[in-house]
Amino acid sequence: MDKKELLREKVKHFDIKEHDARPIISAMAGMSFSSRDTARAAEIFSAMVRDPDCTVILTLAGSTSAGGCMEIYSEMVRSNMVDAVVATGASIVDMDFFEALGFSHYRGTPFVDDGKLRNLYIDRIYDTFIDEEELQECDKTVKAIADTLSPGIYSSREFIRAMGAWLKKHSHKKTSLTEACYDHDVPVFCPAFSDSSAGFGLVLHQEGKQDCVSIDSVRDFRELTEIKLRSPVSGLFMIGGGVPKNFAQDTVVCAEILGKDVPMHAYAVQITVADVRDGACSGSTLKEASSWGKVDTVSEQMVYAEATTVLPLIVSSVYHEGAWKNRRPRRFTTVFGDRDLPEF
Repeated sequence: MDKKELLREKVKHFDIKEHDARPIISAMAGMSFSSRDTARAAEIFSAMVRDPDCTVILTLAGSTSAGGCMEIYSEMVRSNMVDAVVATGASIVDMDFFEALGFSHYRGTPFVDDGKLRNLYIDRIYDTFIDEEELQECDKTVKAIADTLSPGIYSSREFIRAMGAWLKKHSHKKTSLTEACYDHDVPVFCPAFSDSSAGFGLVLHQEGKQDCVSIDSVRDFRELTEIKLRSPVSGLFMIGGGVPKNFAQDTVVCAEILGKDVPMHAYAVQITVADVRDGACSGSTLKEASSWGKVDTVSEQMVYAEATTVLPLIVSSVYHEGAWKNRRPRRFTTVFGDRDLPEF
């Protein structure tokens, strides 16, 4: 098969507005094993949305955006179910921003000659394909945005806000998470921002320059901790683990180090397939996080499942309950005093 044949069928993204999962979640609550865990996760996420004092932080790791969940996340922002996002750079740049540029992810197969894919410039995420030539256009777009900004040190959040502003004028797809967060003043943090297409773009931007844009992950940590300090109650809705999970949880510890008395995250849900036995953060239970003073154990739920199988059900159920309609938007982006953005 040639490249055109392999990149033929686009991944379809799940629309929570079209599918009401409340009856399914209700039925699963009476079952056992992961079904019951999934139903309780939906109950806890619903409690976060219904609690008028609760700041909801969404964390994203892994490739669920490429796998069909991309528009779930953007709808969560548009529907005021999320107040801040902590993600891998790949989730925001290589997947979301990439599709906002007009490119796509494609249904593929893991049963393929990866050497042939390399020769065709096709990248593989398990059974999903990406055109590497298009991904390099994403790199170049990040460079172009950086070239337009005033030289200096930025948090990833501030740079991603600039990406959202750029998309307002240039996007080919208006359901982007990056653009939705820009529209609704929802901050997006990528503490490992360079581990993505953004990293390649910023290397291109810095090449041969002394005065350039640089990203400060410590500023990210301080800014996200500021959100925790402004939130009497907070909840975490975590897809996967890794840096985003630990970064969001650690804000409680950081506040303590700063001499501030803040409560642990009151609510927490984590969807993961990671094993707890190797001691890795991605698989550490939320009860374990409580020993570090990060998460309260009253309203927490681990769901051991591949996220694309349960995330649509959980978020659809909470969306159709409709409590988000009465939530007060936090608009945390407005508290940081960002530099003025250029007219892209």
